[in-house]
Amino acid sequence: MNNLEFQKNIKYEFKNTEYLEKALTHSSFVQEKNERCGKDNERLEFLGDAFFDAIISEELFKNLSNVTEGKLTKLRASIVCEKSLADQGRKLDIGKFLKMGKGEEHMGGRDRESILADAMEAVMAAIFLDGGFEEAKKFVLRTFKETIDAAVSGKLTKDYKTELQESLQTKGDVKILYRVDKEAGPDHNKTFYVSLFVEGKQLGEGVGKSKKEAEQNAARYALESGGDKCILKE
Repeated sequence: MNNLEFQKNIKYEFKNTEYLEKALTHSSFVQEKNERCGKDNERLEFLGDAFFDAIISEELFKNLSNVTEGKLTKLRASIVCEKSLADQGRKLDIGKFLKMGKGEEHMGGRDRESILADAMEAVMAAIFLDGGFEEAKKFVLRTFKETIDAAVSGKLTKDYKTELQESLQTKGDVKILYRVDKEAGPDHNKTFYVSLFVEGKQLGEGVGKSKKEAEQNAARYALESGGDKCILKE
């Protein structure tokens, strides 16, 4: 695969393309080739994760001077989460450029959220090592501009699971269960059907292209239908 195309996508040209090669190498490829540990993107992902957190924390801190620490933490979590990273990865077509094992690819790895998210963080680290702090920061702010702007303006998509959990915490230690009832479709394009139970009582159902999306939709249903309030009254 020609990584020049991907460099155009991310609007950054590497001086040392070995960093990019490693960032785009999934562990399954290394395992399949029986190569030594360290040739995949896992260590870069570790560095990129910390860098991403720091950049987003700084942006929120600078732009939301009257927001509490707790709220800032929630906003940061919604930006640096797996889904957010994977969404931006898809826009950059990162899955197309990943090197992975045939088995992982057959199981839909090129569009798996966790793999795309990890690769995005690895790319951040690769740019950081290749071009320095400022270049990597520019990439993050350019790539996540819409998401950051939405967070600052209060228009970012809500984390319904967290909101539901916080609502129910006032009742004490409440047992919340998300159960996958059905998976439909081929491995590379599955649809998940999830039911939400609180203290054994079903409060919602959700459908999504990932388990996390289906769980969020189930929690949203419970909140919008007032299911949490019914539990609190019991």
